[in-house]
Amino acid sequence: MEVLKEEQQRTGIKLLWGTANMFSNPRFMHGASTSCNADVFAYSAAQVKKALEVTHELGGENYVFWGGREGYQTLYNTDIKREMDHMGMFMNMAVDHADKIGFSGTFLIEPKPKEPTKHQYDSDVAACVNFLRAYGLTDRFKLNIETNHATLAGHTMMHELDYAGAQGMLGSIDANTGDLMLGWDTDQFLTDNYIATQIMLMLLKYGGLAPGGVNFDAKVRRESFEPVDLFHAHIGSIDCFARGLEIAAAIRADGELQDFVDSRYGSWDSGIGAEIESGNQCFESLADYMLEKGEVEANQSGRQEMLENLINRYM
Repeated sequence: MEVLKEEQQRTGIKLLWGTANMFSNPRFMHGASTSCNADVFAYSAAQVKKALEVTHELGGENYVFWGGREGYQTLYNTDIKREMDHMGMFMNMAVDHADKIGFSGTFLIEPKPKEPTKHQYDSDVAACVNFLRAYGLTDRFKLNIETNHATLAGHTMMHELDYAGAQGMLGSIDANTGDLMLGWDTDQFLTDNYIATQIMLMLLKYGGLAPGGVNFDAKVRRESFEPVDLFHAHIGSIDCFARGLEIAAAIRADGELQDFVDSRYGSWDSGIGAEIESGNQCFESLADYMLEKGEVEANQSGRQEMLENLINRYM
């Protein structure tokens, strides 16, 4: 601990977040907080207690939970409700201990649908948001979202970030990418300017990440074994995100994309749309409205191809 604190003082490097490995050791084969073995729950609590205290001592701004074993292989031997209740209880215990030691940082859950477990409870942003609401944790928790995990869940990173932001749950990101031809977590350095731009569009849309950040949860390929490869990987990915930020900022400054979206939803800004949004309509009144009107206003094109071309202009 003292060595780490000395190195922080020497380098000025801050601790973005702390976490605990509750998935590698065989004791976690059935889960950590969701284990059918109560002793494993107790052991996990002791481990998180220590990790929280270390994170607090080192000035960590967040604490991350990733439930690699929090799930199941088969439902034949699984009580989902009991396991979910235990996980909710565990997270609330973590919040209680944080309050006891004075840790006021944000707790983060990192969604991932599978690997190493067949089905993980924190499968995607929507599942995590539902869990946090169900167990009264939304005031202390947000989400740490990873590009490769979004891919495994069948979503784009843009989708996951937008959904989290819309629910007030956007906390931090793991900056990487995956191989769409493979069905597992490859944790590659992102060099795709389109994905970086989409990510930055969402971060700017929701006002950034503070106190979260951009964590490079990525590694070079096995064949890239020389030290210089680490420099190529990190510099290239940092440059990619920087370029994505520049492009996203330019897109937002010009306003053409947002103007199209605003226009597309224009029917909600006045008339019957505004009345619906303000809560002044019901099924009966809307039925009367349509009986009098007879037919809906003509739909307009979504212009997807035009918008894709618009994005290309900035690349």
